[in-house]
Amino acid sequence: MHGMSDPAALRPLLAIETSCDDTACAILAYDGTILAEGVLSQNDHAILGGVVPEIAARAHLDALPALVQSVLAKASLTLADIDTFAGTTGPGLIGGLIVGSSYAKGLALALGRPFIAVNHIEGHVLTARLPALDANLKFPFLTMLVSGGHCQCISVEKTGQYIRLGGTIDDAAGEAFDKVAKMLGLGWPGGPALEKLAAEGRDDAFALPRPLKGREGCDFSFSGLKTAVSRLIEPQGSGALPRQFAADVAASFQRAVADVMADRAEHALTMAPHSTALVVAGGVAANRTLRSALEAVADHHGIPFIAPPLRLCTDNAVMIGWAALERLHAGEQPHEIDVAARPRWPLSERQPATALS
Repeated sequence: MHGMSDPAALRPLLAIETSCDDTACAILAYDGTILAEGVLSQNDHAILGGVVPEIAARAHLDALPALVQSVLAKASLTLADIDTFAGTTGPGLIGGLIVGSSYAKGLALALGRPFIAVNHIEGHVLTARLPALDANLKFPFLTMLVSGGHCQCISVEKTGQYIRLGGTIDDAAGEAFDKVAKMLGLGWPGGPALEKLAAEGRDDAFALPRPLKGREGCDFSFSGLKTAVSRLIEPQGSGALPRQFAADVAASFQRAVADVMADRAEHALTMAPHSTALVVAGGVAANRTLRSALEAVADHHGIPFIAPPLRLCTDNAVMIGWAALERLHAGEQPHEIDVAARPRWPLSERQPATALS
């Protein structure tokens, strides 16, 4: 197709991801081979202590043309070689979603190619099935999605069929990490900095709560844990915290989160006993203490534990391209070009909305 002779590279798909503050583009062959990928992280938000949606959207708009051309060059392709375009259409920050999905739709429209609207969460959920990971992952499996904006237990029955077993009732795990890191005087995003500091501390130094641990189901709550950390720090005053104290708080907090996640995973596996594997996805999946706790749960149940490499845990376009390909492989048809970006798009709603709906 389009003059390409290598069967593995036939029908290449170009995907764009702009749901938060990372601008990402990737090109995948129809069989899932990653031909090229690129991610540009926005640095302006660190000064402000969090993502500013309007600034993020403008940065996506500035970055996309050059990033797309760069990824095409890495793959030794031109736009004319691309068979299908895909874009994150929700959930996420609406400005960024509009910029990225509109860019992908514009390219599809100009070239007369199909467009596939991809759910950001579905991208995370299906990442572990990427051929490049060589996990040979079969349905059904359990995914623990832990990121700055999401914290869910999802039973992945097959492509397009997902059972949400539980989720956060307040803060997501990554959000809690960022907020506690800020209390400790660390930078943003706080997860990596907190993990590094925690390595210097004792994880049993402070008896912090484990919200919902032992409860039925697998919902999460981190608000109470965050408040407990705040009360622990408050007597120290407004100055810089003693290094050892801060490290002990970080380690104790990290251990509390890991204990909660392990408990929730145990409950989730009793709710989905036929799971072939326990998968962790999302940016917080990079945390080694969390991975170790979840790996122990998988071992206890005699199933594999799968954690994609860091670049595929954080927001990226490879996962968006792969989710689109999974749909095509399942026989689904591409979406109409008028599909609308939406800040909320539950996995239970299979089809995205159109601009007129």
